[in-house]
Amino acid sequence: MCRHLAYLGPEEPLGRLLVDPAHSLYRQSWAPRRQRHGTVNADGFGVGWYAEGDPVPGRYRRTGPIWGDGSFADLARVVRSGALLAAVRDATLAGADGEAAAAPFAAGSWLFSHNGAIAGWPRSLAPLARTLPAEDLLSMEARCDSALVWALVLSRLRGGDEEGQALADTVLDVAAAAPGSRLNLLLTNGEVIAATAWGDTLWYLTEPGRRTVVASEPYDDDPHWQEVPDRTLLAASRTDVLLTPLKDIDESTAPVPDPSVPSASVPSKEPRT
Repeated sequence: MCRHLAYLGPEEPLGRLLVDPAHSLYRQSWAPRRQRHGTVNADGFGVGWYAEGDPVPGRYRRTGPIWGDGSFADLARVVRSGALLAAVRDATLAGADGEAAAAPFAAGSWLFSHNGAIAGWPRSLAPLARTLPAEDLLSMEARCDSALVWALVLSRLRGGDEEGQALADTVLDVAAAAPGSRLNLLLTNGEVIAATAWGDTLWYLTEPGRRTVVASEPYDDDPHWQEVPDRTLLAASRTDVLLTPLKDIDESTAPVPDPSVPSASVPSKEPRT
């Protein structure tokens, strides 16, 4: 269900990151190599990017497949950015809210994407929805599961949580309310990236001090891509990547933890690159 990618680094044309690589996000819309659920991501796409000196990102989103949008090819060729988040969508419910349901979702300086699905949607998340202010629910861009997950994350961010903490706590709350959900979340503010691996694949590529890419799957065959273990929080900047195991909701089925790896819902202090 969806593929997504976030980038921090030197300014690049969007196409160099999203279209040109041999296994780019563009190609993953019809031929993903590592997607566990679904095979074609043709229910919309979007990209959000940051311009120098402006903390609020621009967005380009459409309801159809990325390969069918000729305007995107031109945009991706000429627009340059040092930070972006992009996604191609395989909808949980076909046709749900069209363009409004296509990631990235946005608020202020943040961009957000959800790769996965909520088990038992919408009934399963009704208790969590009731914890949100009415204004937050009425302001949701779409009525899909990803939009509500974004509303839960955004409520924590506006309450002062750091990006990684907001994702981790939201994942644990949603997983408790809707066991069996797939919750690969991706968030950036143009300076940092936070992501969770929970039920689907997540990888990262980093050149410390220069660039970091976090993606559902590698866009090329560079041997430096590293897979993020399932049920892990990733926190990254242009200089390092931190991985932290997320506490398993069902302790009876949780793997025995490695005593050398700290278990917490916030980033550890040890870089993993």
